Amino acid sequence: MNAIKCIIAAGGLGTRLQGFRGNESTKILLKVNSKPMIVQQLEQLISWGLEEFIIITNPSFDSLIKHETSEMSKKYSIEFAIQSEQLGISHALKQAKSKVNHDDQVVFVLGDNFFGINPMQNINFEELVNSNKNSIIFTKEVPNPEEFGVAITDLNNKVIQIEEKPKNPKSNNAVVGLYIFDATCMEKIDELKPSNRGEYEITDLINLYIDEDRCTSVSLNSWWIDAGTPERILDLEEKLL
Repeated sequence: MNAIKCIIAAGGLGTRLQGFRGNESTKILLKVNSKPMIVQQLEQLISWGLEEFIIITNPSFDSLIKHETSEMSKKYSIEFAIQSEQLGISHALKQAKSKVNHDDQVVFVLGDNFFGINPMQNINFEELVNSNKNSIIFTKEVPNPEEFGVAITDLNNKVIQIEEKPKNPKSNNAVVGLYIFDATCMEKIDELKPSNRGEYEITDLINLYIDEDRCTSVSLNSWWIDAGTPERILDLEEKLL
């Protein structure tokens, strides 16, 4: 079976968490229930059965992140790539290009996103490799979809459109920070142009798969937390107990 490479976007600084609990470094090193967030993230992913990881870091905290994950590196394959500029989520993903083979499957997760149960538990990766539907996004119904990327799907869960923070959302299905792509995602990123805010957006990458009729959606039936604020950190700690 082809390799499943799990890429973790951990290069952001997390300015909303600066100063919280004395944190002056990247949010991925903030202690969550006494463990750095990146360690909690790896433990979550390992519990899902993943074994090969590529962590995208930033130049300022690369060595600290390597230090915090050094014990786990003895048992699991953990590589690193540096995102020297903060140019968006797709740009973070691209930093792992040299470490992804043409027949690998990519699981891409944002380092501050946590889940109640494994959203991928019913996905057959071997079948996915042999099919023509090898791009999957995950969504969660939320009361405030205008604050997220929103997915519009048909009755067969095929993704028709993704809107980024729409003023008038066509659905309540927020796209969460977990994605499955085939290895062509790396070449597709090269086709992207920066958005109005100067970033290479993950929604633009997904739209390329939608244009090829190769994107489906899986709905979460458990909790999801994007742990980017102090309030969400506290909520996450309660849920992880």
